[in-house]
Amino acid sequence: MNAALYLYPVWLRLWHWINALLFLVLILTGVSMHYSDAGWLLPFETAMPMHNACGMLLTLSWIAFVIGNLKTDNGQHYRIYWKTLPRELWQQSRYYAYGIFVNEPHPFHVSSGRKLNALQTLSYVGAMYALMPLLILSGWGFLLSALLPETLFGIGSIWVVAMLHLASSWLLAVFLLVHLYIITTGETVLTNLKAMLSGWHRVA
Repeated sequence: MNAALYLYPVWLRLWHWINALLFLVLILTGVSMHYSDAGWLLPFETAMPMHNACGMLLTLSWIAFVIGNLKTDNGQHYRIYWKTLPRELWQQSRYYAYGIFVNEPHPFHVSSGRKLNALQTLSYVGAMYALMPLLILSGWGFLLSALLPETLFGIGSIWVVAMLHLASSWLLAVFLLVHLYIITTGETVLTNLKAMLSGWHRVA
């Protein structure tokens, strides 16, 4: 008999879908600006203001996420359990690389106190608390480039900002692709997606 845990409150679901939409638009407009000569993407003059506006909204969205985690118990799910981390990382990595394809039981069981396995926890913490701030700060660096010094660490400041922005955006795009795959690894292909729509996660 299946039970269900209410793991995704309304504020988190709203943030998730708004953030997803903003990120997809940022990818589209960012690629359009980067490859403005391609001819089949958005025109540069259209992509740039859209990208800047969505970047500002993403900043507000990220701040809301951090405040939400500080003010609610959702923040507990991003705690790293250092003592058991090596063992859990091995178990989870082995499961995704092999066990899932031979119907082995999942080594991690979702609970009200912990909804992310060790691998997910590290990837989410890395994405939301390292890459996202880097992406946002480098984006604002572009917007406020006139205020930047000519050089940073002996290198042209715009080049430094550009490389940080490009690297963080590509890494977050990879995170998004992996995230989309992991969504499909629930009890059914749509189980995890339904949980983020309803708030309820089914458990065996």
